Amino acid sequence: MIRLIVALVFVIAFLIVSLILIPIAYLIGLFSCSARDAYSQAVVAWAFRVVGFIAGARVTEKGRDRLPKGETALYVANHRSIFDVVLLDGRMPVPTAIIAKKEMKAVPILNWWMMLKHCKFLDRSDIKQNLKIVLECIEEAKNGQTILIFPEGTRSKGDSELDMLEFKEGSMKIALKSGVKIVPVAIHGTRDILEKHFPVIKPADVTITYGEPIDPKSMDKEQQKHLGALCRERILEMLRD
Repeated sequence: MIRLIVALVFVIAFLIVSLILIPIAYLIGLFSCSARDAYSQAVVAWAFRVVGFIAGARVTEKGRDRLPKGETALYVANHRSIFDVVLLDGRMPVPTAIIAKKEMKAVPILNWWMMLKHCKFLDRSDIKQNLKIVLECIEEAKNGQTILIFPEGTRSKGDSELDMLEFKEGSMKIALKSGVKIVPVAIHGTRDILEKHFPVIKPADVTITYGEPIDPKSMDKEQQKHLGALCRERILEMLRD
C-alpha cells in the first residue's frame, strides 16, 4: 500500500503545482503553438515517468529504432492496465494526443493537460460522437499531430497477455484518411503492477515493443478494410516473442 499512497500523494502534488504550470503553457502558446505542445508533452511525460518509478515499473523498450523519424504517426497499442498510458505516453518521441474515455474529461486539472495535448474524449455508447472524434483526429493528423489509440476500446481483463479484444476497424480511418503510418505497439506486464492485486501496487517488469510501421497507402482496398485485424495480429506476434 505504501507505493499506492506515495503515488497518490505525488499525483495530488503535481495537480496542485499544475495550477502554475498550465498558465505557463497557455502563455507559451501565445507565441508558439508547437512550443506549447512540446512543453505540455515534456511536463506530462515527466510526471508519468515519476509515477512509473514510484510504482517500481522496470521498463524495457524494444524496436525504438523503428519509430518514424520526422513523421506524424498513429500509434496503436493493446490495453491491459491504466499503467499502459502512464508508461507509454511518458516515452513518446513527439507530442502525442490520446483518445481517452469520456470519464477522464471530468477529472479536474488533468483534463486541462489533456486538452493542451489535443486529447479526445470518447463516449463508447454514442456512435455519432465517435464518428465526430475520428473526423477530428483525421484533421489533427493531417496537421502533424501524432495520435495514440487503444483500438480494443477498453482494457482486456483476461489472465493471459495474449487475451486481446477485437480491434475496432473504424479507428484505423485516422491513418487511412490522413495518410500517416501506423506503428503497432505491444505492451507486456503492466497488469502485474496493479490490476492483478488491486489496490496494491507492486514492482513489475514491463516490455514495450514497437513494431515495423505499416503504410496503409501501400495496400490495396481489400487489405485496408482489415487494418485493425492486421495491427492486432502484429501485436500478438510481438507479445508471443
